[in-house]
Amino acid sequence: MDAAGRELLLRVLVAPRGALAEAGGIAPVEDLTLQTSTATRGDLAFKAHQRISTLDVPVAMTGGSITDYPFDAYGADVEFAAVMGHEKVPVRVLFSNNDVLFSSTVEASTTGDGAAVLDIGLARSNSVLVFAVFMMIAMWALAVSVLIGGYYLVTRRKGLTWPALGWMAATLFALAAFRNTAPGTPPIGCLLDYLAFLWAEILIAFCLITVVVTGIRAEPPAAEGAGVEAA
Repeated sequence: MDAAGRELLLRVLVAPRGALAEAGGIAPVEDLTLQTSTATRGDLAFKAHQRISTLDVPVAMTGGSITDYPFDAYGADVEFAAVMGHEKVPVRVLFSNNDVLFSSTVEASTTGDGAAVLDIGLARSNSVLVFAVFMMIAMWALAVSVLIGGYYLVTRRKGLTWPALGWMAATLFALAAFRNTAPGTPPIGCLLDYLAFLWAEILIAFCLITVVVTGIRAEPPAAEGAGVEAA
């Protein structure tokens, strides 16, 4: 699943059965055409008596946007109808999902002429949702920790406490690297950023600047060199 391009890649394996097949079901007895819906890029043709190989069929997904990550969801209606020897033959479809980043739901039905219709829904898998929510909670926890530490330094007038400043600066830059570990590599500007990452970065940067400014003002002035008189 390419969430950015809203495209699903179906790996299709056609297997004729019964009187429609030869060589154990790996080749059709006549020219076979697998007609697809407008969500795909065209029909699939298989020559008579030739071994059928798997084909990758891109399917355009509707609804949803990757900017809604990690709560983005997509859907598509795909129809498969088979024609052999200028006559329609019934179709049976088995669907399996091998994308660990998405969970799928499929509602299958058949039409009066034997075509199979799939109503496919895709959403982020539970593991992705759990990790993304954990990331947002961790970002806010780190930002609040920096806020509490900055409040302590400012109210106690601790001056330029370099270990604390180093920790704040490290947190500011570490959050960016942490955010980039989100599964599925969501783009900057997705919902995860507006719910946690960007706010956490702003809060930490504000605390860091405030602590530095107040720390400089709280630092004692440099002592002037005192003259020493020789006896």
